[in-house]
Amino acid sequence: MPDPIFAHPLLARVYDSFDADRDDLAAYLAIAAELTAHRVLDVGCGTGCLAVLLAGHGATVVGVDPAEESLRVARSKDPAGGVRWIHGEAAALPALDADLATMTGNVAQAFLTDDDWGRALRGIHTALRPHGHLVFETRRPERHAWAQWAVDVDPVTLDIADLGLVERRLEVTDVRLPFVSFRYTYRFLAEGVVVTSDSTLRFRGRGEVESSLVAHGYRVLDVREAPDRPGCEFVFIAERAT
Repeated sequence: MPDPIFAHPLLARVYDSFDADRDDLAAYLAIAAELTAHRVLDVGCGTGCLAVLLAGHGATVVGVDPAEESLRVARSKDPAGGVRWIHGEAAALPALDADLATMTGNVAQAFLTDDDWGRALRGIHTALRPHGHLVFETRRPERHAWAQWAVDVDPVTLDIADLGLVERRLEVTDVRLPFVSFRYTYRFLAEGVVVTSDSTLRFRGRGEVESSLVAHGYRVLDVREAPDRPGCEFVFIAERAT
């Protein structure tokens, strides 16, 4: 079940406005070019920012996400139908003969149990062609990102077309490593509506991620820094090995 931040109709509509700084996407576009990826699968594509960007650069793109409301926003950015949008989960992906699968942002950390993570890796494995690549990022647990989140408590208020002023607050609600939980509270000031979204992420260390990839039929080719958050994240580049 996707979190309300992605699945609630109002929250999906404002997601891009509050997440407008997507400096991370340029790195994925560059990696796709580096790997000569013509067919790309974007897992957890959300509102479609990367999928639409890749399609605009000539790739054949499939975006998959369990949140129908986020996909509704994604489709609105793709009036020509350049992306194939799938409402579903990574674990149930069909064979797509993809050259590359991506997971941006916190997607990889949203799989909380070993079973869920393993099912996702197997589903992506099925979707990739032999020797296709999987690229994704995870936050480095030793950097304690949640400590900064706990400090950044000031609300952010934006004036959003057709909705008016919307205020968002972030609160860290629980830290029991490897799990960190937090809550976003949105106030739609024009209508007096308040919507909350609770989320939990799992912080896996580099060794744990690498071991899980190998166990599910991948070969780890490289582990890089995220250019937009140097020292804070790992970017894994793996190859379907079986």
